[in-house]
Amino acid sequence: MLFFLLGLAAGALKVRLPFPGGLYQSLTLFLLLAIGLKGGAALAEHASLQIVRESLLVVGFGVVLPLLAFPLLRYVGGLSRVNASAIAAHYGSVSVATYAVAVAVLDAAGVAYEPYFPLFVVLLEIPAIIVGLVMAKGLSAGLASRQLAHETLLSPGIVLMVGGLLIGAFAGDSLTKISPFFMDLFQGALALFLLKMGLITTEQLGALKQDGPFLTAFGVFMPLLAGGLGALLGQGLGLSVGGITLLAVLGASASYIAVPAAMRVALPQANATLSMAASLGITFPFNVLAGIPLYLLLAQWLHGS
Repeated sequence: MLFFLLGLAAGALKVRLPFPGGLYQSLTLFLLLAIGLKGGAALAEHASLQIVRESLLVVGFGVVLPLLAFPLLRYVGGLSRVNASAIAAHYGSVSVATYAVAVAVLDAAGVAYEPYFPLFVVLLEIPAIIVGLVMAKGLSAGLASRQLAHETLLSPGIVLMVGGLLIGAFAGDSLTKISPFFMDLFQGALALFLLKMGLITTEQLGALKQDGPFLTAFGVFMPLLAGGLGALLGQGLGLSVGGITLLAVLGASASYIAVPAAMRVALPQANATLSMAASLGITFPFNVLAGIPLYLLLAQWLHGS
C-alpha cells in the first residue's frame, strides 16, 4: 500500500519516474500466472462437489452485480444506456490487482482463507461482460461476434489464469521447482506493480470533469454495496474469515484489464475514459487504501455473529 501511495505522490508532483512500459506489462503477466499456479495447486488438493456448488453461486453473483450498478448509473447518474452498461460491466467483473493486494494483507495478518479462490477470480471475469452487452444491445447481443468472443474468452488475463490453474492442478509437487520464482518473488513484483498503478491512477483522475462528482460517489458507494453483498454470500457459503474477506473484495473490485478490452470491441461508442476513471481512478485506490481493511473487519464481525 505504501508503494501505491508513493506512486500517487510521484504522479501528483509530476515526477517522471523511468518506469518502462514493458516492465508494467511483465509484472501484470507475472501476477496473473502466479495467482493461477497457486490456485491450481490448491484446487487439485481440495477439489470437491462443494467447490462446484460455490462456483455456480459465485457466477450468479457476477451476473447480479452489473444489474445493480446499471440503474444507479442510468437513472441516478443520468448516463447514456451505452455508457451505463459499459461501466456496469466493469463493476461486475474483478480486479486481479485488488485481489492480489487483499491476499497479501491476509497473509501479513496471518488470516487463513480458502486456497482455491483464484478459480472464483477467473469465473467472475466473464459474466459481467455478457450482462453488460445484453443491457446495451438487448438479448440478441450475446457473443455473436467472433472477435468479441475471442476478446472475452481468450483475453490474456483469462488465458494466463486458467493456464496457471491447469498447470498448478496437474503439476502437483513439481511446482516446487519454480516456486522460488513465482511464489517467493510475488510480494516484490506486487510492490513494483502498485508503484506503477499509483502513477496511472493520477492520470485517470484528470478525466473526472463533467461527471466527476457522481462517478466519484459511485466509485465509492458501489464497492461498499457489492463488498457487503459478497461478504454476506461468503458467510452463507460457510467460508472462513479470509474467504469472506476475499469474496467481498472480488465483489467490490472493478476490472480495468479484461472488460475494457472486450468493451472496445463490443461497444466502441462507449466512453472508455469514464469507465477507466471510475474503476481505476476512484474504486481501485479506495479499495487498496480503505476498502480491504473494512471488508476484513466486516468478515470478522459476520464470522463471529
